[in-house]
Amino acid sequence: MTAWVLLVVGLVAASGALGGAASDDYALPGSESQAALDLLADAGLEVSGDQAQVVFHAADPLTGGPVRDAVEAATGQLREVLPGATVVGPLDPRGDHQLSADGRTGYTSVVLPDLTADDLHDVADELAAVRDRFAGADLQVEVGGVLLEAEQDGGPPSEVVGILAAVVVLVVAFGSLFAMGLPIVVGVVGAVSGVAAVGLGANVVEMPAFAAPVAAMIAIGVGIDYALLVVTRYREALAAGTAPVDAVALAQATAGRSVLFAGTTVVIASGGLVLMDLAVITGVALGIAASVLVTMLAAVTLLPAMLGLLGDRIDRFGLRRRTTPGGEGTLARRWSRLVRRRPLPWALAATALLVVLSVPALDLRLGFADAGTRPTSDSARRAYDLLADAFGPGTSGPLVVAADTDDPAVLSELVTALGDDPGVAHVTPAAVVGDGTAVVSQVIPTTGPRSASTTELVHRIRDVHVPGTVGDGTSVHVGGTTAAAVDFADYTADRLPVFVGVVLGLAFLLLLVVFRGLLVAVKAVVVNLLSITASLGAVVAVFQWGWGVDLLDLGAAAPVEAWAPMMLIAIVFGLSMDYEVFLLSRVREVHDQGLGPGAAVTEGLARTARVITAAAAIMVCVFGSFVLGSSRELQLFGFGLAAAVLLDATVVRMVLVPAVMGLLGHRAWWLPAALDRRLPHLTVERPPGGEASYPSHDLRDRKEQPA
Repeated sequence: MTAWVLLVVGLVAASGALGGAASDDYALPGSESQAALDLLADAGLEVSGDQAQVVFHAADPLTGGPVRDAVEAATGQLREVLPGATVVGPLDPRGDHQLSADGRTGYTSVVLPDLTADDLHDVADELAAVRDRFAGADLQVEVGGVLLEAEQDGGPPSEVVGILAAVVVLVVAFGSLFAMGLPIVVGVVGAVSGVAAVGLGANVVEMPAFAAPVAAMIAIGVGIDYALLVVTRYREALAAGTAPVDAVALAQATAGRSVLFAGTTVVIASGGLVLMDLAVITGVALGIAASVLVTMLAAVTLLPAMLGLLGDRIDRFGLRRRTTPGGEGTLARRWSRLVRRRPLPWALAATALLVVLSVPALDLRLGFADAGTRPTSDSARRAYDLLADAFGPGTSGPLVVAADTDDPAVLSELVTALGDDPGVAHVTPAAVVGDGTAVVSQVIPTTGPRSASTTELVHRIRDVHVPGTVGDGTSVHVGGTTAAAVDFADYTADRLPVFVGVVLGLAFLLLLVVFRGLLVAVKAVVVNLLSITASLGAVVAVFQWGWGVDLLDLGAAAPVEAWAPMMLIAIVFGLSMDYEVFLLSRVREVHDQGLGPGAAVTEGLARTARVITAAAAIMVCVFGSFVLGSSRELQLFGFGLAAAVLLDATVVRMVLVPAVMGLLGHRAWWLPAALDRRLPHLTVERPPGGEASYPSHDLRDRKEQPA
């Protein structure tokens, strides 16, 4: 325990002193948008920097009276408090395009060089102060843009809400304050260590701002989950009369192995995302892998040490009497027998439910949210709406057409064609920029950045307009933040089916090795696929279609974050394997001890139902608590994980798996002899000696076991 205290303190101290800054890098090397960015950079044009807009709106035109004085004063104060910024107001000679046609809406643009997260927070505070000072009854002032993002991080962390909910679930599940406290300690240790690891990792790879909270979310969930499995086995052994020292050894030999298997699976699945070669995904994947690795090690080293110190005192301060061996799971036994009586209807009903929930996933559209998806109570959302109403929704996501030429006439035919395109609100004449080696035209779409019509316009410009109007020999690229988001979404969408195939193939091989049953492994792959698609369907219905966004205060509907599905699939795969191993290992254990296949399913479900239900409830609370936050990325990710765990622990583990196992019978554990000889042997959740320990009321089911 002392070593763990020193390790956690050392990691936190090192992260505070040596940690790197977060960087939301969505660059996609080799893409069209990146080529446009590189072309402008080679021409000597400054294309980087953080931007914000201070938006003014009044009932009367901003060009006269006290309103004009306030706008000019606000713009002047911005120049004073942000001396390194390029500030252009709507009433400046260079800002005539920043004033609406009716003169009632305008904005001051603020551009700074790339800043650190701390600098961004300071600048956001200055912008908010200007907003609050000059806003009044006659003048509405709102602030939008990336510089305001740091201001959205206030309020209590979502992790606190999740941990408090986990405490309640653990007290109900264990009925003991000591037993409740151990999983919480492991989860917190994993979360703190994971966040520190993300901070240190930012010196090596690009870590997006949401990498740390995602790592904390996963670490808390899996840490409590893993510790719950080990503590449950330990208490079962104590209840059976095993000495505390031997109970620790038994818990580690059974549940501890399951934790190592499940944790390693999550680490491998997360690490596999690095092969996507995307900076933002690599950073988050490595952060998750590091936090899960530390949490897994804490569950198999720190937790046994704490169990050894507590011994049989773990049930002190108990809130209810401990259940005697074999007494738990009475309700689960009855439920399992109910499913066993008519397994086919139950299997069909569960499958139908998952298929229905999966239907929205067929409409999955990847992209990125913008300020228009924030709640209307947010200043950035109000700024976005004011600009969209005054200048058109495409103003917040202009496209940049860049050509490697010094002759603007090369793009004249293209500019004319774009002006006639129904998806284009405005296109600027081509102009030479930088050192004179590049020509640029700006295209304002009629729709916003997150609209499917804008995505279609980007593809139409590249595939139709440019080839049809620009001669050979001139490189023309479509860039800008909106085009970059389209490229990123297209890249991930093309590779998503391959990633799903790899994940399911890995699940099949791992379960085949562990359980030595061909149909068991096939069943797990199909069930995992249904579970994944159903959770993605729920995400699409809520965040893309907008079902319930008002109820959950999620702002407006938008495409699913382009990086989220792969991350969800990797984590859901690991968590599903966790429950799969925990349930089926107990089924296989009692089956090998003499029970028939049906009775083995009943007994395995009875022994695991309480802990699976408690673990799932905790994860749903922890992951679901992030929906209460202000970041749409974390809201979407937390909701997706919570939905996946809820479906997996209820529909899948409590209905579909028992029903399918009942239909398969002895065939579930069949494995061709030739394949059995070639596969390595890996034992998970098997107690030493393999003693029979099933309750007497299931002995009647022994007759199912063939002679």
